[in-house]
Amino acid sequence: MPETPAKPAAEKTAPKKTVAKKTATKKTAAKKATAKKTVTAKKTIAAKNATAKATAPAKKAAAKKATPARKRESRAAMVRRAHEINRELAELYPYAHPELDFTNPFELLVATVLSAQTTDLRVNQTTPRLFAVCPTPEDMAVIPPEQLEELIRPTGFFRAKAKSLIGLSVALRDRFGGEVPGRLEDLVTLPGVGRKTANVVLGNAFGVPGITVDTHFGRLARRFGWTTAQDAEKVEADVAAIFPESEWTMLSHRVVFHGRRVCHARKPACGACAIAPLCPSYGEGETDPEKAKKLLKYELGGQPGQRLKPPADYPGQPARPLAAS
Repeated sequence: MPETPAKPAAEKTAPKKTVAKKTATKKTAAKKATAKKTVTAKKTIAAKNATAKATAPAKKAAAKKATPARKRESRAAMVRRAHEINRELAELYPYAHPELDFTNPFELLVATVLSAQTTDLRVNQTTPRLFAVCPTPEDMAVIPPEQLEELIRPTGFFRAKAKSLIGLSVALRDRFGGEVPGRLEDLVTLPGVGRKTANVVLGNAFGVPGITVDTHFGRLARRFGWTTAQDAEKVEADVAAIFPESEWTMLSHRVVFHGRRVCHARKPACGACAIAPLCPSYGEGETDPEKAKKLLKYELGGQPGQRLKPPADYPGQPARPLAAS
């Protein structure tokens, strides 16, 4: 009679099935958990997108409130307003002047080249030593570059500026008899001299009308609605079409003065601005009068100006010389 298989042998295979079943269950659970996470993540992303969509109009509205909308005006109205602004600035700054110290065209030319990427104050603090060593183009044309670089180091970018100064001094010596030319077409041929520098020299050393478009002038011309251009030459052309030539040089000084003292790039002192009623950009800066007063600079803020030797009618204090290092 055949033997009945022993039960223990069958019982040995049972644990394997149980383990396999448990593993399958774990895999299924893991898949479900992963799927749940994916669904949750998708829901979160969808919720974020929905929130962003919902808040977008509010953000746009806030941005519109932050930047006042400009009213449309005719060309004639804009020109009238521009002339009113110029008259107000003339009353506010009757003492407006070039804020670089100079005694002759060569000194003004050199100082203007040095003023790139720095303040007029730093240039004015640097040029006394420079002009003591190099009072003429002939002197500057032959100075060792390393010595010139050291003399103008406080103004920054001193290597490039030294190269320009030596180059323009050589050109003045060899092509213009050591004299600064009084024509725009000649000045712009000198190394390191563009239209802005040329107009500064022509307007203030030769009495030739010119509009000086630096960062301050360009910023205010756009805020005043005189131009929408970013290019300096286009700004110059747009503004020149609004004002007579006789106003160009003093207009430049007044606008730059206002830009440095009141209508700053980051936070204009709108609440302390004398031409606020005429400005289409009023509200871009601080409108509270007391807070705005604290933003005023130079003589309007009770601080020294930028020139060590300002004109006699300047109401503020002279700037301080460069501290000895």
